[in-house]
Amino acid sequence: MPSFSATTITPGRRLQGRLHVPGDKSISHRYAMLAALAEGRSTLTQFAPGADCQSTIACLRQLGVDVQEGPPGTVTVLGRGLGRLRSSSQPLDAGNSGTTMRLLAGILAGHAFRSTLTGDDSLSRRPMRRVIDPLGRMGARIESDDGRPPLTVHGAALHGIDYQPEVPSAQVKTAVVLAGLHAEGVTSVVEPAPTRDHTERAIVAFGGRVACDGLRMSVPGGQRLSSQSLSVPGDFSSAAFWLVAAAALPGSRIAVDDVGLNPSRTALLGVLRRFGARVEVEVTGDEAGEPRGTITVEADRAGTLHIGPEEVPGLIDELPAIGALAAHGGEVTVHGAAELRVKESDRIAALVAGFRALGINADEHPDGFIVQGPAAGAARPRRPHGGTADACGDHRMAMAFAIAALAAEAPSTILGADAVAISYPGFFDILDRLVV
Repeated sequence: MPSFSATTITPGRRLQGRLHVPGDKSISHRYAMLAALAEGRSTLTQFAPGADCQSTIACLRQLGVDVQEGPPGTVTVLGRGLGRLRSSSQPLDAGNSGTTMRLLAGILAGHAFRSTLTGDDSLSRRPMRRVIDPLGRMGARIESDDGRPPLTVHGAALHGIDYQPEVPSAQVKTAVVLAGLHAEGVTSVVEPAPTRDHTERAIVAFGGRVACDGLRMSVPGGQRLSSQSLSVPGDFSSAAFWLVAAAALPGSRIAVDDVGLNPSRTALLGVLRRFGARVEVEVTGDEAGEPRGTITVEADRAGTLHIGPEEVPGLIDELPAIGALAAHGGEVTVHGAAELRVKESDRIAALVAGFRALGINADEHPDGFIVQGPAAGAARPRRPHGGTADACGDHRMAMAFAIAALAAEAPSTILGADAVAISYPGFFDILDRLVV
């Protein structure tokens, strides 16, 4: 996503406050798509406001789905029923959203017409063979630019498969499962490691049937989905930046209300405890199988963190935030995260370059990074000097650099700060309110 705006971050001593975060982006995508495949009118509240989910809504409208946006955060979807989407005469623009592209490819694979999925420059560089190959095995034909977008999906009558992806990916799992809903027989995905399970819970919420046995998830084809009224919990990955800031800055205390507490998403809480923060969790409700509640984090001490390959799938969106922890003290080492190189940016290279530009010690590895804070190995710790960091059009980079820049001696500039609109419009206004 071309991104030219800049914002200045003033150093902060601590963060104090209570807040809500936008609706969960991953859940919002899934609810909107399943509502489109259901029969009847679904109402979704606290729907994610960012550009990625707007891309999903725009694509669904092109496919003949009546989607209305009412009061802020409320989306009404008149479902067309399974396999009844309408062909679009124009390409479907997924914008910057890999979730939109991969999940829609799964749905469109089961529709007997041709569709073209495009995206912005960043998305057009991201690998798509992970969905192209299994959807091809199910009977669809997908043309691409050497495994990258644009994708032209030639839908067909699909048959179920038993698929074992090589790399853990909730998006790939979901694309195959959504295709499986349109297929003859049973479709199963056996993951190499657990990933977020919003899709499994959402299908059940819309009246579908899912069988889960360890790392195997199976769905029978030809199911009937029914419309629902659902609210989306707050996005844990957005909350992560406030939780990290509270854990990093002595004297900080942040409480995030009505945030999603799905166990497949909350591994960060254990990481913050290992780092030395005080973390409290209160579950206040559960809707459609998605628990939610309040998370309170207070800084205590800075420690040393080692994130290994076995932890990465459960932390993939939070790793940039975790790296920002060490900007304030301590040390963070991440290995087994090569997946970060094929996100909205090369997040390993961008993170290390941005931290160095802010005066933070950071080194790049093929599958991860190491960040050493001012207290790591220094007899007389000195705060980072501050500087100018380029977010490379990546929303998570922009937010990670903002949290890291709070530790600096002088104001810092983040280039491409408008990228936060992808997932968290208003992020910088809230940061100003929370910094003491």
